[in-house]
Amino acid sequence: MPSELLYRDDFYLASTEAVVTALHEDGGVEFDRTCFYATSGGQPGDTGYVDRADGTRIMLGQTRHGATKDIVVHMPLEGQEQLVVGEKVTLSIDWPRRFNLMRMHTACHLLSVVCPYPITGAAVGEEESRVDFDMTDTIDRQDVTGKLMALVEADHPITLQWITDEELAANPGIVKSKNVRPPVGLGRVSLVCIGENSSVDSQPCGGTHVARTSEVGAIHIAKIEKKGKENRRFRIRFGEPASEG
Repeated sequence: MPSELLYRDDFYLASTEAVVTALHEDGGVEFDRTCFYATSGGQPGDTGYVDRADGTRIMLGQTRHGATKDIVVHMPLEGQEQLVVGEKVTLSIDWPRRFNLMRMHTACHLLSVVCPYPITGAAVGEEESRVDFDMTDTIDRQDVTGKLMALVEADHPITLQWITDEELAANPGIVKSKNVRPPVGLGRVSLVCIGENSSVDSQPCGGTHVARTSEVGAIHIAKIEKKGKENRRFRIRFGEPASEG
């Protein structure tokens, strides 16, 4: 059955009380509400744990979607105790991991501002992410890094606006990705807006992001790879770029 997806309105919610609503044969668990993000759109699902009323803790691996996008399935690690339908528990995400993913996902949005080309693929990671662009231009990675850090250091606010599935369908041009479509079927789609009045960027995305660009911290383009005649892969990493020479 559908879960109340709390993370959609509060990316910083790290814990919530919940009730077990369904158990899957593969061990997966559904709850009536969750702050866990399920694997989607290139961003890995959250991990974390469940605290039971008796004080025992069940560790959770990566969260995934069920048959539809409004069904979230939490996957206990092997050897964990089994929960019971109707049981009241407390769900907590692995916050340091989630926060890194939020920072990285935001960095990918900033890269799409610096490199305004159609996106052909992306994967968000805890320490490194990649974004693939449909482009043939030669571009200097140090220059891209400098422009990225200028956006980070400008401390732009990041907010959400909501449009309906129908509004998105009527305005397909606002989607930057050629291959990955924003999540629809939930009635509304979030626009991730960077800068006052979306002055830096605005694009539909169902992932999680930080509240200000400064929270991204130090990032750099570690490598630009040629992946086909008209495809370039940018690898983003945390920290300062390694000194050359």
